Amino acid sequence: MSDSPQAVLNQAVLRILRPLVRVLLRHGMAYGTFAELARKAFVDEAFAELERQGRRPTVSAASALTGLTRKEAKRLREERVVGGEQSSQRYNRAIRVISGWLEDPRYHTGTGAPAVLPLDGDSASFASLVREKSGDIPAVSMLSVLEASGNVSVCDGRVTLEARSYLPADTPAERLHILGTDVAELIATIDHNLEAPAGQRYFQRKVSNVRVPPAELEEFRALSNRKSQQLLEEYHAWLSAHELAPSEQGREPAAYVSVGIYYNQQSPPEEDSS
Repeated sequence: MSDSPQAVLNQAVLRILRPLVRVLLRHGMAYGTFAELARKAFVDEAFAELERQGRRPTVSAASALTGLTRKEAKRLREERVVGGEQSSQRYNRAIRVISGWLEDPRYHTGTGAPAVLPLDGDSASFASLVREKSGDIPAVSMLSVLEASGNVSVCDGRVTLEARSYLPADTPAERLHILGTDVAELIATIDHNLEAPAGQRYFQRKVSNVRVPPAELEEFRALSNRKSQQLLEEYHAWLSAHELAPSEQGREPAAYVSVGIYYNQQSPPEEDSS
């Protein structure tokens, strides 16, 4: 028996989320912040969907569509910025430990600087700091996380705070911006193609093979880079030749268009391994 559309959709969502969550974990976003952003996205898109359907976009209708309470739908609709520093501090336990170390005088030296803490102890120790600020996370687990991010160092059973900002992966902001634009555009194209009649669907294709010898990968990657760059340059030349002149901008509507090409290399998906 074939899977139901809901089961297939659930599997698709998990496939999308796993690489996304991998990026989020590397950059210090805790689940609570992500959940708040997801709720915000559901509410904003519910209002947009109601408008597309020609229905009145009310808080009650958005609440019914998303399953969120009316109170929460109203709050999220009115909230413009979600997931800022305060939200991260509320949800991310590593950040709470560092903040407590910086702000709680019990963990300071006589001059008010963060003290070098003994690893174990009932009070004024790294273990007590973790216990107070992060709940049920074992101190050894938190130590491992903070060591990996370069925030702390350990010597002779004593823990030193080396960096005050928790940033597991120091990725330039412009690279993270690509995550929010290119991935969103691909999903928007897929969404359009799911609903549009055959003659109005956007071009969306890929080529893949699960039996490529590893020794041949470098040659194919060079080939795909060269051919893809040539094609993108051809597209760029056409778009530049046909764009509105500065004197025409504002007098007639302009459209945004993009074509993306990407290369992916990994182990074959489990269902294709055989």
